[in-house]
Amino acid sequence: MNPVRPYAVKKRVDVPMPAQLLDGKTLAQHIKTQLQTWLAETIPQVGRPPGLAVIWVGDNPASAAYVGQKQKACAQVGIATCGGHFPADTTQTELTALIEQLNQDERVDGILVQLPLPEHLDSAKLLHLIDPDKDVDGLHPVNLGKLVRGEPGLQSCTPAGVMRLLRHYQIPLAGQRAVVVGRSTLVGKPLGLLLLAADATVTLAHSRTVDLPELTRQADILVSAVGRVGLITAAMVKPGAVVVDVGINRTEKGLVGDVDFAAVQPVASWLTPVPGGVGPMTVAQLLINTVQSYAQRYGMVVPATVG
Repeated sequence: MNPVRPYAVKKRVDVPMPAQLLDGKTLAQHIKTQLQTWLAETIPQVGRPPGLAVIWVGDNPASAAYVGQKQKACAQVGIATCGGHFPADTTQTELTALIEQLNQDERVDGILVQLPLPEHLDSAKLLHLIDPDKDVDGLHPVNLGKLVRGEPGLQSCTPAGVMRLLRHYQIPLAGQRAVVVGRSTLVGKPLGLLLLAADATVTLAHSRTVDLPELTRQADILVSAVGRVGLITAAMVKPGAVVVDVGINRTEKGLVGDVDFAAVQPVASWLTPVPGGVGPMTVAQLLINTVQSYAQRYGMVVPATVG
């Protein structure tokens, strides 16, 4: 008689779950709906809508797209826009006079200079001319100084939008190790400060960081804000990390981020898509900043539930 063979026991193989998406597009739409409702009640009391002046110089196609998105979003919630599109040969003197005029205009609550500007213009000097209370991009030295000191003030739209996205999805930050790749004044530095204020332990990395993969693999929260396709690979991500892709790169296949999305998704626990992640939150935060500036001028407080 042949011996009875025992059933073979299959060895269990744990298949990692794909990362959940940090859906900025849906959250941004929710914010716009809340702002629209609040403004519909508030504008009749004030007698005018919030006003955002957008200054766009030259013919950069990406800038044209961004300005269009911002103006469309303003119209959706009830923010009036002004300013305009100026030719590439517009002078520093002309833009200086325009900003000074807008600073004094009672109908304008926010002033936004769309970057980058043509090379002959000094963007830093122009940004410094903006009234800090109307600096809805959060780039004036006064507002950056308030951020360093942990004081209330208008915050840079992309970093503040990232933080709002993380809070919405209840991502733990206190005690976590955060690595931000990119040290720009627009994103990397202010985002590092905001994460630090949330009690994360923060490292800012950059193009001269030695052994970047070794550093990023230690991150519980990994943010890439460089603008380089495929910069962050799966081998650079700690299993279970939260990965935020701020990069926006235009390719033949459309918009892509800094993160190799398909490769990183099985490794990370949470991941922002591009498009649909940080980009919509940047626009939403611009709306929030403009409305907050508007409300402050009339001694009102925007409810915490709005945005």
